[in-house]
Amino acid sequence: MSTTGPGHDHTPDRGPARHGGSAPDGGGAAGDTVPVDTVPGDTVAGDTVPVDTVLVDRPRPEVALVTLNRPERLNALTSEMLADIYTTLQTLGRDASCRVIVITGAGRGFCAGDDLRDYHPPQWVPADVGPMHSNMYQQKYVAELVPRLRALPQPVIAAVNGPAAGAGYALALGADLRVASASAVFVDAFVKIGASGAEMGLSWLLQRIVGATRAAELVLTGRRVDAAEAARIGLVLQTVADGAVVDAALALAQQIIVNTPLGTWMGKATLWSNLEIPSLEAAIDLEARTQILTLGTVDAREQLDAFREGRTARYTNH
Repeated sequence: MSTTGPGHDHTPDRGPARHGGSAPDGGGAAGDTVPVDTVPGDTVAGDTVPVDTVLVDRPRPEVALVTLNRPERLNALTSEMLADIYTTLQTLGRDASCRVIVITGAGRGFCAGDDLRDYHPPQWVPADVGPMHSNMYQQKYVAELVPRLRALPQPVIAAVNGPAAGAGYALALGADLRVASASAVFVDAFVKIGASGAEMGLSWLLQRIVGATRAAELVLTGRRVDAAEAARIGLVLQTVADGAVVDAALALAQQIIVNTPLGTWMGKATLWSNLEIPSLEAAIDLEARTQILTLGTVDAREQLDAFREGRTARYTNH
């Protein structure tokens, strides 16, 4: 695997760290008891062995597999890891050879939210501001995650292989598609640590994915949703056996990449925009414009020719 985004130094005395939506001890759900093993990359007796917090692999030429890589903490987020995620997404978003992005977690977790033990404010947070100002800088920074996913030209598939709590839950919801392993669990952990029930767009996304009533119940209670229920209520597309979730996501990606690059990009953009659009007529107008744009490409003609000739289309991003 290749690695994107080197680690960044942090300054622990720049102000308080935000503690939004994470599981105590970096794992599972707030209130759960989830043992966290010490492995290289964890802090032991004052010494830290650095690890690459985000790994990028290309299991297929057109598909990037992004792996959150802090398995000893169930891939809970630090500010350095978040910076690496943002760098990775920016790099892949500018790579025309990448058609689909799959995000998963190393080890037995997807992402357990903010790491309450190891989280420190980003280095760039001003040192001469009070705690409310510092926390607002940090809150706005972490809240960029879902809009960055939305802005990517590639569809994003979350391969949820274990606990997705707090910010990790929001990360999964911010993907265009979600598949889950049998051991996956989704927890709106914010309310379990004294915060309000949502951040990072979770309340907006969840209502549109599972409906207002179910979303209200999940946000206000903070209860766990296991993989079987997640599939039943439409939170995920499907649930598969443990160990098979990345393969399921790659199979889904394969169904996407047979279509044209611009058609896929515009399809994703239209879906997101029409979640917010005020009327059916406005939605139809947006669809009409994107149809004309996409049908005017060389790739659109290639897709039709390949279909008629019974062969695989060869796209050139033209």
